[in-house]
Amino acid sequence: MMLFEKYNLAGIEMKNRLVRSATYEKRADLDGFVTEDLISMYGELAKGGVGLIITGNALVHVSGPSAPLMMCIHNDHYIEKLKRLTDAVHKQDGKIVIQLSHGGRQSHSSLLGGESPIAPSEVSDPSSRMTPRAMTGEEIWMLVEAFGEAVGRAAMSGFDGVQIHGAHGYLVNQFLSPHTNRRNDYWGGDEERRFHFIEEVFKEVRKEVGKQYPVMIKMNADDCLDSGLRPPEALRIAKRLVQMGMDAVEVSGGMHESAPSSVRPKILESGQEAYFRDNSRLFKEHLDVPVILVGGIRSRSVAEDVLQKGDADLVSIARPLIREPDLPRKFMQGKERADCISCNGCLRFKKIDMVKCVQLEKA
Repeated sequence: MMLFEKYNLAGIEMKNRLVRSATYEKRADLDGFVTEDLISMYGELAKGGVGLIITGNALVHVSGPSAPLMMCIHNDHYIEKLKRLTDAVHKQDGKIVIQLSHGGRQSHSSLLGGESPIAPSEVSDPSSRMTPRAMTGEEIWMLVEAFGEAVGRAAMSGFDGVQIHGAHGYLVNQFLSPHTNRRNDYWGGDEERRFHFIEEVFKEVRKEVGKQYPVMIKMNADDCLDSGLRPPEALRIAKRLVQMGMDAVEVSGGMHESAPSSVRPKILESGQEAYFRDNSRLFKEHLDVPVILVGGIRSRSVAEDVLQKGDADLVSIARPLIREPDLPRKFMQGKERADCISCNGCLRFKKIDMVKCVQLEKA
């Protein structure tokens, strides 16, 4: 099966074509440092046989926490413990990439000392009932530098690469989307100017780590909003990033306020799986870098079909690995479908002490 073939992703030697998509963990300490629990979790994922792990979103600047107890990388003080995490994964013959993120308007004021979150424009977020403050030019350049510095720390910490979080309504997506970027300056006003933030971030990243260090992006092909980013513009963005040297693109969609969302519930039949597949196919047809498909993949046969038909180079799963971190090994042994029922209980992080399968606790 193609699913179990080795794959070279921008120099990262993967043992198969399965990717653990970035998933928030709620396992860092109060200051964002890696804990033993976090190290153990990623060690188990590596032991479970997945070809590449992408960590949960790591915070690049103190102005953008999107959840409590999230891993941080905005200061050199974090490097030592981040290195312990990568060492644990590598000892299990695993590969690990860190996802870099800033919440923007999806940051929580409760984590900002009561201050309003910052964003490209003052567009209220109905999911959080908050209205952000529009960023100044100085603040934007500060965050461009923050992303670059975070990639430098990732390399020093032993990560095999980085993924920029440009999806799901977080800051990079906010600059790219006409729904959330209503500026009329260098940073917004039309398609060309909405591209400038990720363009400047990527230039800063390459200045920090050079051309050989693997850098990829997770991006929305569709914001799933009438006023948001749609596939034709998203593809043009991806093409420009690839021309600049982006190494891979993970195709996703949706924001916190969109319908449907990025994490759809009740994926119980094969026909409901791989719900961003059409967009992945579009990207695969026009990009000459690896395309990763995420979104509701639950069965081995669907994952294999995606690869066989050339709709993606790699398939990415998240929620099933919360319940079964050894699912890749089970797939290799013949298991057809993950036990995950897509209840999304694992994502109600305000109500649970850490991200975990709540169904297992009920059993």
